[in-house]
Amino acid sequence: MRICVAHETVYRYDPPCTGAIQTLRLTPRNHAGQYVVNWRIDVSADCRLEPQQDAFGNITHAFSVAGPLSELRLLAEGEVETQNAAGVVRGAVERFPPTLFLRDTPLTHADKAILVYAREFPRPAASNTLATLHELLTRLHQDITFDAEAASGAPSAADAFKAGRGTSQDLAHIFIAVARALGVPARYVAGYFRGEEASVQNESLKAGHAWAEVHVPDLGWVGFDPANGVCATDQHVRVAVGLDYLGAAPVRGAHYGGGPEDVAVKLSVTQASWQTQG
Repeated sequence: MRICVAHETVYRYDPPCTGAIQTLRLTPRNHAGQYVVNWRIDVSADCRLEPQQDAFGNITHAFSVAGPLSELRLLAEGEVETQNAAGVVRGAVERFPPTLFLRDTPLTHADKAILVYAREFPRPAASNTLATLHELLTRLHQDITFDAEAASGAPSAADAFKAGRGTSQDLAHIFIAVARALGVPARYVAGYFRGEEASVQNESLKAGHAWAEVHVPDLGWVGFDPANGVCATDQHVRVAVGLDYLGAAPVRGAHYGGGPEDVAVKLSVTQASWQTQG
């Protein structure tokens, strides 16, 4: 499938700020199930964008701009060719052994309630890890309501679990917390999802889409999307990975001076009108 993405973020400052610093993780990479046909990032301010790689191998762009600045626009857009690999990720950049992704973080910490929930699943051995994870995927999709309008700000897995609802980012954090409680390495994935019904998403989904990848013996990393109750498919565009949202956030930064920051986001994820003939 060829997926077209246009992700625009607009920051407005009143009164104007004196400067801003941003780090972007908005550029997908090639792997066995994903080929980046074309991609570009445009910043409205005069600055230099140099691609780099972070510790996890994500492509990043860091920049700073001097003010006075009343508005800053960021645009990431392009086309990505995807294939359905049943969630299995092969050929991706791997900087660390899977055991690193057993590490706890504040956003993925399994509190008492999550630990009790985790005990409802058999602690997986190598032979039944995949079956256990599919059971977790099904249960979590049923037990925690996906709510695109839930409060933003990447609340912790514990907070979202207690609320019983959350964004795709929240459900990914819960899935990761439970998987790690079961002794299975799990990590956070930020990217885009082409849904069947709506292609233009509003600012409540300003971080795009998120899911989890879990390391399964004899298979490697496998993507699980609890918001949609499926393994990652050719509808998913994989952009960045991390221990949690903070390590894979599309945009992180700060401004200094001036008034408060107002953010507006428009995200369009569509299927190309023509497809490669296979």
